[in-house]
This record gives sequence, C-alpha cells and structure tokens, in this order.
Amino acid sequence: MKVVSGLLLALVFFFSAPTADACTCITVGKKASADGSVLTSHTCDSHRTGSDIHAIPRATHKAGDKLTLTKRKKDDDGPMERYGREKTGEIPQATETYGYLAPAYASMNEFQVAIGESTFEGRKELKSDKGLIDCETLTRLMLERAKTAREAVILGGALIEKHGWVDVGEVLTITDPNEAWHMEIVGLGKDQVGAAWAAQRIPDDHISVVANASRIGKIDLSKPDWFLASKNVTSYAEKNGWWDPKDGEFRFNYAYNPTGRTSFSCTRREWRVFSLLAPSLKLDPNSNEFPFSIKPEEKVTPLRIMEIFRDTYEGTPFDMTKNITVTDKEGKCKKSPLANPFMPYDMNPLFNINGGWGDKGERPLARWYAMYVTITQSRSFLPDQVGGRVWFGYSNPAMTTYVPIYVGVTELPAIYTTDGRTTGFSRDSAWWAFNRLATIAAQRWGDMRKDIAEVRDPLQAKIIKDSNELDKKAAEVFKKDPAEARKMLNQFVAETAKSVTDTYWSLGDHLWNRYDEKW
Repeated sequence: MKVVSGLLLALVFFFSAPTADACTCITVGKKASADGSVLTSHTCDSHRTGSDIHAIPRATHKAGDKLTLTKRKKDDDGPMERYGREKTGEIPQATETYGYLAPAYASMNEFQVAIGESTFEGRKELKSDKGLIDCETLTRLMLERAKTAREAVILGGALIEKHGWVDVGEVLTITDPNEAWHMEIVGLGKDQVGAAWAAQRIPDDHISVVANASRIGKIDLSKPDWFLASKNVTSYAEKNGWWDPKDGEFRFNYAYNPTGRTSFSCTRREWRVFSLLAPSLKLDPNSNEFPFSIKPEEKVTPLRIMEIFRDTYEGTPFDMTKNITVTDKEGKCKKSPLANPFMPYDMNPLFNINGGWGDKGERPLARWYAMYVTITQSRSFLPDQVGGRVWFGYSNPAMTTYVPIYVGVTELPAIYTTDGRTTGFSRDSAWWAFNRLATIAAQRWGDMRKDIAEVRDPLQAKIIKDSNELDKKAAEVFKKDPAEARKMLNQFVAETAKSVTDTYWSLGDHLWNRYDEKW
C-alpha cells in the first residue's frame, strides 16, 4: 500500500500544479535544413488545451455566409481542467476555405503553409476583451485562406486590425516551402478593437527561436521583403510613452514586451537553442540580447529538433537537478535516480530548486505539461500533399515519439481525434498513453530514461526511414491517381499512430512493473 500511496501522491502533485501557456518554437530556413525543407515547430506547453487533432477538408461556401468566431475560456465542468470556447462574433465567410491539419493551434494547410506559436503576453494594459479573434482562431483563419506564409501574415494582420485582437501578446512562426517569418501581435488595450503587429523574415540560411519573449527588435519597413507591420506599430507605442524617437530607433520587443528581455526563463532557452546549433558563437547564457536569427553550423533535420526539444540543461550550470545527489556504495556522490527536471513548480522548494518563471528561474525546453509537439516540414521538391508533413508528438518532448502526418490525409485515427482532456483517463485517447508514461517515468527519471530511449530511439529512426520511403512512392502515385495516393497516406498515418500508441501503452506497463518496488 505504501508504494501505491506514494505514487498517487506524486500523481496528485503532477496534475494539481499550475501550468503556463508557455511554448517554444524553432524555425529553419530552406538553406539551413538538411534537405531544403523549411521547418517550424511548436511545443504546446499547456495541459489546458485539447489533445485532439483533425484533418479539416477544403470547403466552398455561399455568398453571404458567416463564420462564427470563438475565444478560449476556462472550462472545468468536465473530468479535468481544460480550455473551452465561447462565441465572440461573426465575420464574412470566404467563398473557399483550404484544407488543413488542426490540433489546438492549426499547424499546416494543403499548400504547405505551417504555423508555430509562442505566447509572450506583453504589457498587461494592452489586453482587450472587445475584439473577435484570439490566437487559436487566427491560426485557423490564416491556414483556411492563405497560400503562402507572406500572404498569411498580410491577411492575418488585416483581419485583426479590422475585427480586433482578443488575446495577450503572441508570436506566430509562419512558413511555406520557400519562406519563414515571425509575426508578433499585441492588442490595443481595454475596450479597444484592433491590433499592433510586426513581422520579420528569417534568412534562408538561418534558424531562429522564440521562447515566450518577443524576438523582433528594429524593423525597417523600407524593406518589405523582410519586414511587414501594422501602420500604427510605432505611433501607438509613442502615443503611450513606450518609445520616444529622441531615445533612438524603435524596437518592437522593448516597446511592447519589455520584461521578455529580462526573464531567464525565456532568454536562456534562446541561448540554449542557438548554442546547440552554433556552439562556436560562444554566446553568454546570462545575456538578455541575442541575434534574431543565426546560421547553424550543421544542417538541421526534424530529428535534430526532436533532440533539442528533449533538452533540460543537463550538463550545464543551469541543470535544475544537479544538486539532488546520493552517496553510492563506494562512497561516491552522484545524482539521485529520483532527481528529475519535470517536478511541478510546487515541488521545487522542497528540493531547493530554482526553477520557474521568475527572473532567476530555470525553465528548460522539455516540459512535463506539454500537451503535444509539432515539427513541420514544407518541401518545394514534392507535391503539396506529400511535401507538407507534420511530425506530431504527444506529451513531454523528452519522452515522446513523433508520427508524421501528411497534409494529403483525408482522415485521422480515432485515437488521435479523441481529446483526452474531455474524456479524462481513457485508452480511447492516444495522448493518455504518452502522458501516463511521462508521468510514471518522471518518478525515477535517472533510470527510466534509459528504458525509454531504448524503445524510442530505434522506433523513431524506423518511422523516419519508412516515411522518407513513402514520400517517393506517394509522390509518384499522385501523378496518376491522387485518390489512391491519399489512401496510402491515410493508411500509413493510421498504422504508424496505432503502432506508436500501442508501444507507449506497453512501455508504461513495463515501467510500472519493473520499478514497482523502487518508487
């Protein structure tokens, strides 16, 4: 009974701790990737969002049709805390909307336009409840209506200026087979309808990162190939006293998100990504200023981003668990196998861990409260239906295995379209297989991480190999029989999703049995 009680107590700690909507995105230009892909990514670090993902088909609409818009609202009526949606209003519907893949934040459309998201909140006084469009809604509107990343930025900007932004400060990383952009958005304040925003393009041979802090500094609107912005972007900051032309050039991040440059919880993740991909730069981890983008020293693959998203600062001075040690039988001091970087913030004081969201808090890339992770590939050298690929992983990025979901699919397996937050624990939702495993493994991370890696790494390698082989076959079939090619994609995604999910259920059972007496 002590074993069970101890585990249940740990689970209570895990699921009762506060969470933050705090996501990380890595974006890669086509000349910085290993195969010419343009990539972006998104760790959806909030257990309040839904775990379901859907393939939304292309549709046509009648003249005069209206589209109902909604925004997030806290909804605790179900078995678990989650976000629901409430109506904000209506706007004219487009005559045609494009197909896209839609987890909580829509990720990619049929033209390989892809989106990642990271909240930076910005100045509290900029929040307005009068607008119609929040961040989740904007990702859907962009992917329904835009054929390129640049078009998505311009279209999205026009929509929020007209209909109003009803959210905190957000960064959207927007890519297509040729370009990669960061778009940063804030509202105009209490009772105001509209938005202020800026967008900056990432050079083709560079990578960039956003980690809950605004990344756009100086903007040069005389170079529209590289910068776009709302007409009020500087005047609104000047009007409110957040920028004075006498003090120097306007910088979006300092005007609208000044605290983002002073929080190590944000800037240290920027440092970590840049340092892993370009170590020779020898960037200062205690700095609050990093380049908007850098040239990586090696070409980047989706697998490399998967590896980076597993990072917890291990091997650096910022490892939150470095002081949780035990003495072994030989009298040597070593890190305890119970030490793990995934303890919720409520538990940090028990172990004198400086981890959280304060100015000095550590907040690594991998988080236990991630709902899902996406790594998108937009590939100009393949048909859109095959070239657009979303690597989709559930729960903690340190432990997950990613399934490739092609934009050419017409349906997804029920275990992926069933939201685990709505159901509570259920074997009908794939998310629970991954989330249960992650929760169990964090109890004895020092040992269980090895068990996970022994299964995850060869499984991921096989999936990548099989997916790359499918690319060639499906691309050829699309030339002759698009319907048959879509069946191929549907079948591959369904079989891979089931195989990975079954593996994680089994691996969770294995850890439960193997470490039953070692909690």
